[in-house]
Amino acid sequence: MSSLIRCQQLSKHFGRKAVLQQLDFSLELGDTAALIGPNGAGKTTLFSILCGYLAADSGSVTILGQPAGSAALFGKVGALPQDAQFDPSFSILEQLQFYGRLQGLTAKAATDEAMRVLTLVDLATVAKHKAAMLSHGMRKRAAIAQAFIGQPQLVLLDEPTAGLDPANALAIRQLISQLSGECSFLISSHNIFELEQLCNKVLFLDKGILQSSSNTPQQGQNTQYLTLQLEQEISPVLLQQLQQLTAVHSIKQPQRKQLVFSLHAEHASNFDILLLQTLAQHGCNYRSLTKGQTLEQKLFEIA
Repeated sequence: MSSLIRCQQLSKHFGRKAVLQQLDFSLELGDTAALIGPNGAGKTTLFSILCGYLAADSGSVTILGQPAGSAALFGKVGALPQDAQFDPSFSILEQLQFYGRLQGLTAKAATDEAMRVLTLVDLATVAKHKAAMLSHGMRKRAAIAQAFIGQPQLVLLDEPTAGLDPANALAIRQLISQLSGECSFLISSHNIFELEQLCNKVLFLDKGILQSSSNTPQQGQNTQYLTLQLEQEISPVLLQQLQQLTAVHSIKQPQRKQLVFSLHAEHASNFDILLLQTLAQHGCNYRSLTKGQTLEQKLFEIA
């Protein structure tokens, strides 16, 4: 596969504070990658460097084989900055037309492109409304629309669903999923469950240091996992019996009504049947049984 983003020994300081420290990672064309980390981890700074808004102090970063921020990437990289805002005095169509003209489009092409991206986010009917007249969810969708102007090959989204109601957040996730075959994404969000649905790779950043860079959770060759969500708390007697089942290597209980089973792969083929039979014998009802570890469990070593 062709390289999309390649960072080598990337560092950035603000005064004496090290915001990013010698980051090394690469993403490939076609990836939809998650950027995860606590507040202050350096996520927005990394986004700003990738977009060319900031220069790194040391190291290198290339996008599609070109230095970040270079003229060769003009129109190939789209971005949704954190808390992006529209001018309340102008229509969203006028502002998107302006962004299109900045990319070198003619007036007619800029209008056509503005309407295309507004249609993508289901806002074509309010194109001539001023931003001040739109709901928060609509303004957020309009801000996302501008990131797709020019059909970029890479789109950087910083907290794309933050503050949205469930319906608008779902619409944004569906849009990203729909377009993931046409372009690559790097998405920063605190919603780890949302990222698990959308992304095939994860970058975990903390205190400016890349803690891990990996694919989303998969089964290991020698160990498999099952996550069990119960409707009631499990009794010590039942827990002890479950631990004695042949395939079980270990059981963790991250929540009162949740168990995560680590299984010996060679004995795991019929474990789900044995598990459900054991639960039924004890009159214990379950809510869900999921194969594998969640992204949260993998990153924070819950299981």
